[in-house]
Amino acid sequence: MKNKSQIFIWSLFDFGNSSYAVIIVAFVFAVFFKKVIASGESVGDLYWSLGINISMAVSAVLNPVCGAIADYSSSKKKFLLFFTTLCIVATSLMYFTGEGMIFYALLLFVLSNIGFQTGLTFYDAFISEITEPENYNKVSGIGYAVGYAGSLISVTLVFPLKDNPGLLFVISAAFFLIFSLPLFLFLKEKKTVKEKLNTGYVRYGFNKVGNTLKNINSYGNLKNFLIAYFLYIDAVNTIIFFAGIYASTTLNFETTELAVFFLIVQITAMAGSFLFGYIGNKIGILKSIFINLFIWTLITLAVFFTQDKISFYIIGGFAGTFLGSSQSLSRTMMTFLTPKDFKTEFFGFYGLFEKTSTIFGPLTFGLVSWLSGSQKLAVLSVGVFFILGMLQLKKVKEKEY
Repeated sequence: MKNKSQIFIWSLFDFGNSSYAVIIVAFVFAVFFKKVIASGESVGDLYWSLGINISMAVSAVLNPVCGAIADYSSSKKKFLLFFTTLCIVATSLMYFTGEGMIFYALLLFVLSNIGFQTGLTFYDAFISEITEPENYNKVSGIGYAVGYAGSLISVTLVFPLKDNPGLLFVISAAFFLIFSLPLFLFLKEKKTVKEKLNTGYVRYGFNKVGNTLKNINSYGNLKNFLIAYFLYIDAVNTIIFFAGIYASTTLNFETTELAVFFLIVQITAMAGSFLFGYIGNKIGILKSIFINLFIWTLITLAVFFTQDKISFYIIGGFAGTFLGSSQSLSRTMMTFLTPKDFKTEFFGFYGLFEKTSTIFGPLTFGLVSWLSGSQKLAVLSVGVFFILGMLQLKKVKEKEY
């Protein structure tokens, strides 16, 4: 595999941002928001889902426009730097949140998640620059596996700092900062020479997105995959956003028990990323995604019937295995289906579909939980998105380009 040093530098960014993904999005801040900031009220699920929806909606708009501009100007690193800084600063300010500070806490979460989610578009688009097509799946899997190693380290910090969540938020921001620096300092970005623009970059970005939307039917296979991805990644992200809240509220997990649960998830997710990096190359990316979605559907059913903590630990192990692999395989499939000259722009649409889909899943979970008073019914509703995703995925062909 060529460019091993560039791949290593690239993967360190995943190592760093994983701290935000697990400490803020999935675990400590999510639970802190529900239990402390929202005083444990069931409406806290709805508030949390609104924070997710707003940040994802903004990111959905920014992704394709900024992606088109970055493609033209060869400025992926500049955009990634801006959004990474936004995430790190907002996350560090979460130290000052507390009981009843719902608006301030949601504002910081929205800003940080916009930075995190939008930045991923530019990070993902580097894959085609640092390796060859035959290694896309392997490199994508390495990125996620290294990321989950970072998550693993981040979760271990919960044990000594469980009574000081504010400090954990600051450490999460510092962790992201330190391990993102190598990418900005040492990763090379390929420059392309293009004709001078007759208009501004922003107008160019919106015009480019408009043209891409008009011509999306020319890429029928890609369009079918994005629709399928829209459906099933919605369910995956909803589980990520609400796993900690569900465990603490419905199964009465304590902070240390939650930390053990997330350690199990991170370890198995890391293993799953490597495992399906191998399996995907052997049986095909598309078939591997089908296997993932089928198991995910069974996992949602298992959660619905689970009453005890031990069973939930076991389910967490299975969920972790298919968490990292479903994300990694999807990124690989997208890389294969996307025209090389439009990588960042099309990955912007990849981000657009992911972010707009995440409006529906968390909102469905939040509404069902609030209206029914049952998070178990809310989990069951998530399984529908996996089934619809599998049905749509049948229209996708393995390769097109």
